[in-house]
Amino acid sequence: MTTTLRPTEPLQQEADGTRSRRYQVCVNSRPVGAIHLGTSPFFGDAVAQIRDLRIEEPDRRRGRGTVAALAAEEVVRGWGCERIEASVPAAEEVALKMATNLGYVVRNRHMEKPLGATAPELPAGSRGRPMTREEFGPWQVLDTESFIESWTERGVPEAEARAKALQGNAALLPDGVDTANMVFSVLEHEGTAVGTLWTGPGNGKAFVYKVEADARHRGRGHGRTLMLLAEAQGIATGLPVIRLNVFAGNTPAERLYESLGYETVTYHLYKSLL
Repeated sequence: MTTTLRPTEPLQQEADGTRSRRYQVCVNSRPVGAIHLGTSPFFGDAVAQIRDLRIEEPDRRRGRGTVAALAAEEVVRGWGCERIEASVPAAEEVALKMATNLGYVVRNRHMEKPLGATAPELPAGSRGRPMTREEFGPWQVLDTESFIESWTERGVPEAEARAKALQGNAALLPDGVDTANMVFSVLEHEGTAVGTLWTGPGNGKAFVYKVEADARHRGRGHGRTLMLLAEAQGIATGLPVIRLNVFAGNTPAERLYESLGYETVTYHLYKSLL
């Protein structure tokens, strides 16, 4: 049997500069599913995305999805792409296994936790305060460089990572520290600054954009306290769920979030096409 991709629309040129196209997945010319391919709005035309891949129930568990994904790689190589990305819901274990078997590597994952009605109390001696304007500038410089480093360590060229960081800052923080609904905090313990936190809304949920305990004060539970502060800020906004991103390989952070009741909802994977 031969599995092929049959275009169902012309190549689309999107307003944000990306390209995309939808295909039927066919076995001996018989449609068995669909796939939607595109290029990344963050990294440009050199990076492809599998935006959706679905095989109809009667044809699942026969390798159709695997062959379709391999065929997709050939399509986007023809577009000039050097890397391909995919996001897989945590509940779709078969899809995640297929992706890893094809050589995709988990770069990061999104985790979530429902928020209750009562804000958690911080440990004795700890309190959160607003970040000052004088603190914000140096903090943002370090945060941007840390962001770039996290992506370059996971297969993204530095120029692409830097462009993504600057694009993200412009989109999320158009007014810097004064950007509406964004909250920048400093955690103090016994009067000493021991960590920083950036939270705000994202797609109808509270989102932890950045959380970091000061390197000089790690290993003392301040990371956990920062997360309790983040949850308290989320509850104050009335949002029902809090979400965060964690990069693969950041084992201490992964263990902390899991111990606090966060569960993975989406895996984000990538694969080099070179």
